[in-house]
Amino acid sequence: MPVIKILPHPEYCPNGAQIDAPGGTSICEALLDNGIEIEHACDMSCACTTCHVIVREGFSSLNEMDESEEDLLDRAWGLEPDSRLSCQAIVAQKDLVVEIPKYSINHAKEKH
Repeated sequence: MPVIKILPHPEYCPNGAQIDAPGGTSICEALLDNGIEIEHACDMSCACTTCHVIVREGFSSLNEMDESEEDLLDRAWGLEPDSRLSCQAIVAQKDLVVEIPKYSINHAKEKH
């Protein structure tokens, strides 16, 4: 079973983590199933960018992006060449290293 290594993130995963993710699962589902509460304001329907991640290793093993995801990613904070919406990035059989960006664009979430 592929392993996803999540780099440290101050809010979601302060010490980083390593989780098992069955092939065919989205990165977002794998994170949520393992207690890493990444934002997903559109309920994983590819309608926002709050679940944006940067795939530092294993990017080429993921499914190809469709046009909807590409269009949305153009609006993501901190976009990089290896960015994906975690709700659309499907784990294959290769291990991944994922970084959750420091910020997301989420008008529904208030920070205190």
